[in-house]
Amino acid sequence: MDLVTFEKLLSPAGQLLLDEVAQSAGKESDLALGTRLRKTYASALVAAAVTQNHLRGKAVAKFGDDARRMYFTHDALEQSTRQRVAAHRASRLASTGAEAVVDLGCGIGGDLIAMARAGLRARGVELDPVRAAIAEANLRALELGGEVTTADVRKVEIGKDEVAFIDPARRDGRGRTFSTSDLQPPWEWVCRLLEGRAVAKVMPGLAHDAVPHGVEAEWVSDGGDLVEACLWGAPFATATRRATVLPSGTGLVSIGELAALAQPGSYIYEPDDAVIRSGLVGELAGDIGGWLMDPRIAYVSSDRAVTTPLARGFRVIDELPFREKPLKAALQVRRIGTLTVKKRGVDIVPEELIKRLKLKGPNPATVIMTRVRGDGRAFLVERA
Repeated sequence: MDLVTFEKLLSPAGQLLLDEVAQSAGKESDLALGTRLRKTYASALVAAAVTQNHLRGKAVAKFGDDARRMYFTHDALEQSTRQRVAAHRASRLASTGAEAVVDLGCGIGGDLIAMARAGLRARGVELDPVRAAIAEANLRALELGGEVTTADVRKVEIGKDEVAFIDPARRDGRGRTFSTSDLQPPWEWVCRLLEGRAVAKVMPGLAHDAVPHGVEAEWVSDGGDLVEACLWGAPFATATRRATVLPSGTGLVSIGELAALAQPGSYIYEPDDAVIRSGLVGELAGDIGGWLMDPRIAYVSSDRAVTTPLARGFRVIDELPFREKPLKAALQVRRIGTLTVKKRGVDIVPEELIKRLKLKGPNPATVIMTRVRGDGRAFLVERA
């Protein structure tokens, strides 16, 4: 979609077309709908309206009810921040006493919307004129304040009262990148920003040693999915590493906890990916009164049941043989037919193991296969 077409979509005629597409969707095929509408509207405008209606439906997963009033492109929707994650970051930023923020590379405005809703004076900068226009339109559609300008973020003057927010592009000509050296704007430029009042959203696979000195790295998961690492510039840093689990908002910070090592207890806990990626499994063990079963494996054990958003708990029913043949025999005795295998630190492909076991029976079961002090062990468990 080009800028001229998008501007036409915002016109009264374009809005009538969007409404008609939304009301007709599902009642006739896209082909029939497009053929009928092209008798009244230009082909490019019809295509844009049909695409918007499709993207609005797809965007509900990220933006909730707001999606029905917003505008998107395929790529920008895929790259945009989930509403819950953006709201968490904006709320935390507002709690620091910040009053204004400039979103450098705001895309279609996902974070900009959250910042405006958090009471921050929000300004967006975007190099792509179509995305800039969409971000502006999204603010207006949701009746929020803020402004968006089209410019190169590295040439924008940041106000003394503004916090800089940057989400460097994580794609190059080959697709998604997992290296800081491929980010745009360049990683060195982002790091300089983080020396002051700045916040950066980066890939969740960011290496710990890539985090600039004095900057806090917060790994965030949403609904069990690890979605990003957020770097809080030196003036905002309150820890070196943090894990935040949404939607609960439960957090864990690094305190240098050295967890005890012991044999498995009555319960085994599988930490949330944000906890694992932030390297806070030891802190989790201390938080729930548990211990590690192996110094290199991200499972925590304890003798008491604990309910926490930071981990999934399993009650140990029995220990089973680790080797395949006796494991199969033990499962057959229990008439297990549907098996879930969870594994860490062992050379096992769960799907292939389950296929080889050829289990038949009426009962389901979950088995955790891992290493304890270097030895392979298997445990029959149930959700706690």
